[in-house]
Amino acid sequence: MIRLAHIVDTHAAELIAQDGHRLLPGQLAALKSFQICRSSMSPKMQLGCDNCQEQSYLPHSCGHRHGPHCQAHESQRWIDQQLQKLIPGNYFLVTFTLPAQFRTLAWQQQRVMYDLITRSAWETVNTFSRNDRKLRGTTGAVTVLHTHNRRLDYHPHVHLVMPSAAFDNKRRLWRNKDGGYLFDHKALAKVFRAKMLAGIEQAGLKLPDAYPTKWVVDCKAVGSGRQALIYLGRYLYRGVIQEKDILSCQQGRVTFRYQNSLTKQIETRTLSGVAFLRLILQHILPKGFRRARNFGFLHPNSKLIPLVQLRKRVVLPLRQSRPAIRCKCCGGEMKIIRTRIKTFTHRLRTPAPDREMAM
Repeated sequence: MIRLAHIVDTHAAELIAQDGHRLLPGQLAALKSFQICRSSMSPKMQLGCDNCQEQSYLPHSCGHRHGPHCQAHESQRWIDQQLQKLIPGNYFLVTFTLPAQFRTLAWQQQRVMYDLITRSAWETVNTFSRNDRKLRGTTGAVTVLHTHNRRLDYHPHVHLVMPSAAFDNKRRLWRNKDGGYLFDHKALAKVFRAKMLAGIEQAGLKLPDAYPTKWVVDCKAVGSGRQALIYLGRYLYRGVIQEKDILSCQQGRVTFRYQNSLTKQIETRTLSGVAFLRLILQHILPKGFRRARNFGFLHPNSKLIPLVQLRKRVVLPLRQSRPAIRCKCCGGEMKIIRTRIKTFTHRLRTPAPDREMAM
């Protein structure tokens, strides 16, 4: 398996020489984190076994939310939190995609546009829920923003996992909508388009010179919603690529595999090492921006879900505990004795300054 840290260590200096003036502080910080993640340069933790007194040292992960093998426990915690909010009924996965003509604007105004995409998607489904003759109330949704497609190209879109249910606050009524149909995807696209255009103008941003009149929204049934939440949660804190999908890094080029979303076939893509790092870095979210959010009766402040679960006698799944670290000698559970044992400070290698420029 080719580690991302190896690719960064090999090609980061060339990337900084070419694009250092264009890289954002968050992207540079991500490069440094990826390079030292679980390597000899990262801080160590000391482990001890109570059974055989064996001791060992393990390198810490960098903890960066875009790292390929960091924060697995955080992903599981998020999944557990969402599964605790499941209610009986049909769930749907609704995907809102930003047209290609808006991608330059989205990249230049990431914080504004990413927030606008997420909120416009939620407001669209909630408007439909309020006007639906079977629901007639506020719904709930879990939203997850993605900025890439499977080829790792820049492709902003947001997924919503939502039950076909709503709460009428005026009449204090809970309503479910049966069947495998939620809302018309073409109608959703029209309303989403109108909300996005209005939001862009309200933010004082310039619209593209030309953009399509028909936008794309996909709405499909996902059963109980459990598998859809698990799928989204597994990739929430793991960056845009898994290291097992990086096939080679040699002669200045990197090859990775992905599944074609149309044919479902596994394909490969080969780029220069610098171009590959550019692909990875363009998906680093602005500092503090939350990729996943909950709206409506699924918002953390809502007290409605526990009441519905109690009324419908929902049996909640058990939360998964953090996997134990096992001793290599006796198989016993290792306990953490010390953390953050420093080794030495490491900085990204940057090219030497040009002498003529220095003068």
